Amino acid sequence: MSRVRAIAALQLRLFGRARLAVVALVLLGMLSAIAAVTGASQASRMAADRAAAQMAANTQFANQPDRHPHRMVHYGTYALRPLGPLAAFDPGVDAFAGSLIYLEGHRQNATTLGAARESSGLIRFGQLTPAFVLRVLVPLLLVFIGFAMIVAEREAGLLRLQLTHGASTGALIAGKALALGLVAGLAALPALAALAHAVVQAPQDAAVAALMALAALLWLALWVLGITLVSVRARSAQAALMALVLAWAVLVVLVPRVAAGVAALAYPLPTKAETDLIIHQELRGLGDSHNPNDPHFAAFKAALLKRHGVTRVEDLPFNYRGAMSTEGERLTSQLFARHAAQLAAVQLQQHRLLEMLGVVSPAIGFAQASMAGAATDLASHIAFQDAAEAHRYRLIQSLNGLHTFQVRAGDDAARNRDPIAERQSRVSARFWAEQTPFHHQGPARADRMAGMLPALAVMLLWGAALLWLLARASRQEPA
Repeated sequence: MSRVRAIAALQLRLFGRARLAVVALVLLGMLSAIAAVTGASQASRMAADRAAAQMAANTQFANQPDRHPHRMVHYGTYALRPLGPLAAFDPGVDAFAGSLIYLEGHRQNATTLGAARESSGLIRFGQLTPAFVLRVLVPLLLVFIGFAMIVAEREAGLLRLQLTHGASTGALIAGKALALGLVAGLAALPALAALAHAVVQAPQDAAVAALMALAALLWLALWVLGITLVSVRARSAQAALMALVLAWAVLVVLVPRVAAGVAALAYPLPTKAETDLIIHQELRGLGDSHNPNDPHFAAFKAALLKRHGVTRVEDLPFNYRGAMSTEGERLTSQLFARHAAQLAAVQLQQHRLLEMLGVVSPAIGFAQASMAGAATDLASHIAFQDAAEAHRYRLIQSLNGLHTFQVRAGDDAARNRDPIAERQSRVSARFWAEQTPFHHQGPARADRMAGMLPALAVMLLWGAALLWLLARASRQEPA
């Protein structure tokens, strides 16, 4: 073990003499530090802005004056997706999926205010975040620093000289890999510091952050092992560099993009225009709650009259218009829920296919692990949409309940032509303040950690394969 440490120390001194490598490491460290600081600052500002906007929306709804309940159904409110401190490490799908939903009656709206739609097109080339630096830039730096650490010594005859002085091939490989691993750890420090800063803000997420750090270190360890293996096997330093740059381009850039395209082709999503058209056509078949003569609601009215033993809606012990609105919202919400579930099912199929393709490139696995831990992945976004829709339905049905039991049927029928009836059809503003505001905690820590496990398992498999190949290489005498 002491010999391995001595070889690693010698290799570190060689790295230090390479001015280009030192300058590149310093520049990358500065870039990573900038990404960590700006990411934390932006995430903190965005979280505060969303919390303030959510409070403002809740307050605005609660402070409405006396109104007819159905006016409040159409007035609506807003739901904003909360942002945790770990999102500073990897914003995930948040920039493209949006963070705000307008909640109103008879309609299920899509999320809006995605950063990619509100910002310049440059954001589509990738945000400068700690996760991006670790996933894309640090491996490339390790390639340029470590590609020749063994093959160049073999070409110069120094490797055989070291073997004649008692060093084994395994010790040489282990020492070189340890030195490159220390460089990788140094390059990862700013990103890991960003995770530590997030834990200070949210101590309850310490276990999740630790698992995210483990995923990052595993990802870099794969590159350390791979670079060492190529440097052992390559015939020349030039061949090693070309092979490693090609591997980086394929694994980090090409495969993730191709995999996303394959997933989209295998499980195509309908466009928003197509979905809206289908929903609009199906809504026509459900019936119109605003039309008392609609066939569905005519049958609904007949059933209510029979159940209460009366012959006119005026004799019902509640406001029939409110009951009709309640039934209409139930029908339309079932339709919205069915289409939302179908859309989410396709998206999750795409996600599962990406997980499978992560076996080809661990870059996919690392990206999915970091997003799952930061609660900025697809599953977290779908959970937010589901929570917002559940809140919308509860709120609208509560308002419909006020319409049914707090507004007299006679005043409701005459309010458009009688000013006195119009005033009497309004309910007290205190009812708006009694409505439960929207609140969403996001996925549980255990669920986030469980979502990271498949990606970690893939990276561990890659690590085991590379270790096996290195072990085989260590038993062979270098040429």
